[in-house]
Amino acid sequence: MIDIERDLNPAQYEAVTSIHGPVLVIAGAGSGKTRTIVYRLAHLVNLGINPSSILLLTFTKKAAQEMLFRAGRLLGREVEGISGGTFHSFANMVLRRFSSYLGYKREFSIIDQGDSQDIIKQIKESLGIGKGDRSFPKKNTIFSLISRSRNTELSLEEVMMEGASHLLMYVEEMERIYSSYTEFKIKHHLMDYDDLLFNLEKLLLEYGEVLEWLRLRFTYLMVDEYQDTNLVQGRLVRLIGGEEGNVMAVGDDAQSIYSFRGATIKNILEFKKGFPSTKIIKLEQNYRSTQPILDLGNEILSHARDKYEKKLVAIRKKGPLPQLIHTINDRTQASIVVNKIEELSRTYPLNEIAVLFRAGYQSYQIEMLLGKSSIPYKKFGGIKFSEAAHIKDLLAYLKLIHNPWDYISWQRVLALLPGIGPKTIKRLYESYISDKKYFSSRVNSHLELKALFGLIFTLQKDKHPPSFVLERVMEHYLPIFKEKYHDDYPRRIPGIEELIQISSGYSDVEDFLSDITLEPPDSALQGDPLAQYVTLSTIHSAKGLEWAVVILIDMVEDRFPSRHCANDPHALEEERRLFYVACTRAKDILILCSPRYLLSREGDSYPARPSIFIQEMSPCVYEEMEENYTGALVPVRKGQKSPSPSSKAGLEEMVGRWCHHRIFGRGKIIGFIPPNKLRINFAGFGIKVILKEYLSVE
Repeated sequence: MIDIERDLNPAQYEAVTSIHGPVLVIAGAGSGKTRTIVYRLAHLVNLGINPSSILLLTFTKKAAQEMLFRAGRLLGREVEGISGGTFHSFANMVLRRFSSYLGYKREFSIIDQGDSQDIIKQIKESLGIGKGDRSFPKKNTIFSLISRSRNTELSLEEVMMEGASHLLMYVEEMERIYSSYTEFKIKHHLMDYDDLLFNLEKLLLEYGEVLEWLRLRFTYLMVDEYQDTNLVQGRLVRLIGGEEGNVMAVGDDAQSIYSFRGATIKNILEFKKGFPSTKIIKLEQNYRSTQPILDLGNEILSHARDKYEKKLVAIRKKGPLPQLIHTINDRTQASIVVNKIEELSRTYPLNEIAVLFRAGYQSYQIEMLLGKSSIPYKKFGGIKFSEAAHIKDLLAYLKLIHNPWDYISWQRVLALLPGIGPKTIKRLYESYISDKKYFSSRVNSHLELKALFGLIFTLQKDKHPPSFVLERVMEHYLPIFKEKYHDDYPRRIPGIEELIQISSGYSDVEDFLSDITLEPPDSALQGDPLAQYVTLSTIHSAKGLEWAVVILIDMVEDRFPSRHCANDPHALEEERRLFYVACTRAKDILILCSPRYLLSREGDSYPARPSIFIQEMSPCVYEEMEENYTGALVPVRKGQKSPSPSSKAGLEEMVGRWCHHRIFGRGKIIGFIPPNKLRINFAGFGIKVILKEYLSVE
């Protein structure tokens, strides 16, 4: 027999034994969410409830299988009959049975992303859209925008305005493709992943007998990661469960970070609207982190606008305070981080150390230094610096200038030019090596080749620092770059700026190229269970994982939170939740890095303001350190926040206080802009810059 009272804490026990009516379990980070679901499954079966009446909906097949396996292990036998899987697999099961109701054959095909993109390409060509226009969006971009439009239930134009405004000139053509794509699928009895959900909803709304059949069959419904559901998934849960049904949703509003996939925090925040008699249970006992780390996490959540109030309490009470380290700039930040990794690796294995960041390009400097230090690492959620296509393009130019016999670089650079194919590249290369006269005549007769080699030969004549070479190369590459990566070039620009900034620290191209390609080979880490490596990861890819040591970098405005959300209060709140997710990945040690200055691509520095999330926090939840000009870390006086580069007495002292504005209402002062302006975060309006005389400060 399972002794659930012994095995579970009181909140988990309450969640497991509350089996009648709607239940919402708010499972804080590290609070044993999966354990609670597993025990509830086993408990239901143990009570004699028919397993075939239980439906478990998760976001991956693997998660459902693991939960069912663990429940079976608790019971001492396999759990047979429980329907467990993803929303999409469940929708497929129902639609197969009732496909004729919607005019589909039972044998309808499910198409994957690749199939959808091929259909879109076919439609685009048949309609003659984008013919001869090399700037027209590619099939994968068109599909991505269509899918986002469906998941967010916004128009295609609204989605494009939000995330692809540089493509808005094509919105009418895109809508024609969207319409034809929908017709094509119906005509050929095809459904994509999004269709499965929307067609299931349509079936249940239009055919009451099908809905009744589902409700009679599945009398116990459990949904995992409810904060990650989109609008249609939320409606499906309400349809199948019914207002008073035995529905248990498990999730954490504070970890809702996937709005870019269509997930909406409204589903979990407004759960009680769909299920009025909901019982809310909070799992607040944390089994992962020490209490000082959770104190900082609780402090982050205290500033959230829309939330379920909760306060995480650790099983492990003692541990060092999280550290906030102000580095001189973002380049010295990389040195500080690598030094910390070397220091901590004497206590912790490398695979218990993670460096987290908001965007993939932010780890480039750290990647280079780890390579030079021979510290193995793996990067997740983003592209390795040297593997990003646009970075490889630029490095190929440098390699070709530095080593004109590098045939691989010839191939990459010349392939960027229109009308230059592999055979032409080979002939040009061979003539460059053995027949300079023929080479010159060929180059001079081709406008693009003449411009390219004019640049290369000019830069080969004298020894220039790599930053100068890259700036000159960018003049030639920029129009090619915008055309080649037309669909997403704005997203790639920060990576180029970072490359040029890194290069400004070198006087020699050869040294720069050597350092940037010095990385531990991945093959050495594969297939070896004893392999040790530091994890570099975007925060989105780190969700659900944990490490003993977490180092979070670039905690400055415009990097975290991202500059794209500064004037969008909903986006800013999601960035706050992302910060919370990052901090609660740490078990023992949490380090936050906030550079004082950022280096521009020209090598100049400009002051960086600490992230709004840092500015909001009480200094008592962290230990504050700063880097001095010898590279050493020295403590900042306790109980006082270290001043920013643009500090000034008077208005600066108002930072952290509340104020009132005649139009925007009450807000929190988060920054000072000399000589007389303040940055204020207004609920519902986002961040605004206001003159002091228009404010009433509390």
